Amino acid sequence: MLQILFVTFPFFALVLCGYLAASRRMLPLEAIAGLNGFVLFFALPCMLYRLGSSMPLARLLDGGVFFIWTLCALMTVALTIAVSRNARIGWNDASFGALVAAFPNTGFMGVPLLVALLGASAAGPVILTMLVDMVITTSLCIALSRLDGADQHGASRAARNALKGVATNPLPWSILLGALASGLSLELPKPVMQTIGLLADAASPVALFTIGAVLARSQMLAKIQQHPPIPLRDYLPVAAIKLLVHPLLVLITGNSAIALGLPLSRFALTVMVLAAALPSASNVSLLAERFGADNGRIARIILLSTATAFLTFSLAVSWLA
Repeated sequence: MLQILFVTFPFFALVLCGYLAASRRMLPLEAIAGLNGFVLFFALPCMLYRLGSSMPLARLLDGGVFFIWTLCALMTVALTIAVSRNARIGWNDASFGALVAAFPNTGFMGVPLLVALLGASAAGPVILTMLVDMVITTSLCIALSRLDGADQHGASRAARNALKGVATNPLPWSILLGALASGLSLELPKPVMQTIGLLADAASPVALFTIGAVLARSQMLAKIQQHPPIPLRDYLPVAAIKLLVHPLLVLITGNSAIALGLPLSRFALTVMVLAAALPSASNVSLLAERFGADNGRIARIILLSTATAFLTFSLAVSWLA
């Protein structure tokens, strides 16, 4: 367990550094968008391209991983909406709560952390889970968020907007280009790969620092806007679903699939369970804000899951890895 904490501690410590830097105004709030843009459009795409281009294409096209992860994401979304919806929480807030419960922080945290823990072969399954969440889970939850009845065509329009957002997101394209390079055995010129390597090496520390800064900014904006107190029952169950129920669903469903003969390796299942045990994706708060959901609640779920995951994720690693 101590050896696992030695690996996971620096990752969560960088998140804490970003949180403290933003909350104490050592990092101006206006600079956080720039950090986020650097990670999203430069560093992380280069890291994903480098990983994708250096591994066999079959690892990125694992049908068993795709089927199990998609099924568990759908079950998590359905469960969270069923638990969350009440007189105060309509479809909009419940749907983004479901997204934050089903979408782990695989991009900013999961890929580098799982590769550090399990080796480079963990990159294939975790990248595939990220693709599912960016394309299928996000599009579904955004479409569901429009069911409150404000717009007769809200759900279909939101689904189209979600797909448009996926098309303009550099992360899926970097994964696909990496897979294409791997399949064609394509090697870019050495100076280009060295540039990609420099940006890729910056992805992990800057992304983790940015997670903390984004969480601090969400809390600070909620105070500035005088957001009313959020009842514990509105966010604690969703954080528990993210950290406990989601990985258990993946574990049980994956083991059942293996018993039934589905071509899914034990190693890939371990990677998927640990990916599900990660805290919530921090970018969901940006989506919630864009679509008018209660971003204070979403930020609280992300903050609680991130703080608690230092222990719960480490325990999951010690149990499975």
